[in-house]
Amino acid sequence: MEDFLIGLFLATLIVALFTTRLYRLISWYALNSLTLALLALFIGFGLDDSAMMISGVMTLLLKVIAIPLILKRVSVKFNLKRETKPTIETYYAIILIPAILVFTFYLSEPIIKMIAFNANYVAVSISSLFLSLLLIMEHKNVAPKIIGFLTMENALFLLGTTATEGMPMLIELGIFFDLLMAIVIINLLFRQEEAEV
Repeated sequence: MEDFLIGLFLATLIVALFTTRLYRLISWYALNSLTLALLALFIGFGLDDSAMMISGVMTLLLKVIAIPLILKRVSVKFNLKRETKPTIETYYAIILIPAILVFTFYLSEPIIKMIAFNANYVAVSISSLFLSLLLIMEHKNVAPKIIGFLTMENALFLLGTTATEGMPMLIELGIFFDLLMAIVIINLLFRQEEAEV
């Protein structure tokens, strides 16, 4: 089941790169976060780690429910463009994505040799970081850039979860606090974009 969730995590991120509608992009982010929450819950149950299960539930509440609702409300409030056309052409993206995947599996090979637990998950996490960066770079509008930032945070969370067999609870709370601060910054950026329009 964990392999399926890791594959689904990567697949949702790849599909998000080709999405041209803002609400669909938010929905793909929510599905990406849902796979992350389920993975944290499965790993938590497998390791009998209550902190990991709590972080899975917090991920479910914050990233799957709260943040997508906030993003949708803010996009309606500030009347943002629903069409989010990527600046990178589709045929370039089709070449870039497999190149990123191959490069990151090659890049993570020394790391994989040191980790016995979920070695390939580390490579998927690192490739998700680069794909999230691509999502940030390929859009001019603020909303897709913010979703790219949030998916990058998901990739970092996945990396910490899979590489260390569960992160310390203090680090997870720090990540969630960063997310809450990001929501405040999101609001300010949306206000700035509205003022420019």
